[in-house]
Amino acid sequence: MASKDNDKNKGAQGDNKEKRRKESILDLSKYLEKSIRVKFAGGREAAGILKGYDPLLNLVLDNTTEFLRDPDDPYKLLDDTRALGLVVCRGTSVVLICPMDGMEAIPNPFITQEG
Repeated sequence: MASKDNDKNKGAQGDNKEKRRKESILDLSKYLEKSIRVKFAGGREAAGILKGYDPLLNLVLDNTTEFLRDPDDPYKLLDDTRALGLVVCRGTSVVLICPMDGMEAIPNPFITQEG
């Protein structure tokens, strides 16, 4: 009988960890309808107006502009750009999201707060 109770407790603890894991540290809702810049794995960069997103960080950007890269150095950006319009950015390739109107400091979610 005690083993069944332990199994139930383990299941409840697993559920709590699962819920905690799904919680996102990013709150992109405050950037909806605002200009953001996105950096992708592989060196591409784009800027546009955030129209939507999901928990996997798939982004929908409107009036998107891609910043072209130097053919010799894929991580060096040129002054040239090209208009892309409405795009869907796959979340697995998103490396960095930043607002165009400045930065905002957030507390580190990975360290425990003592107090």
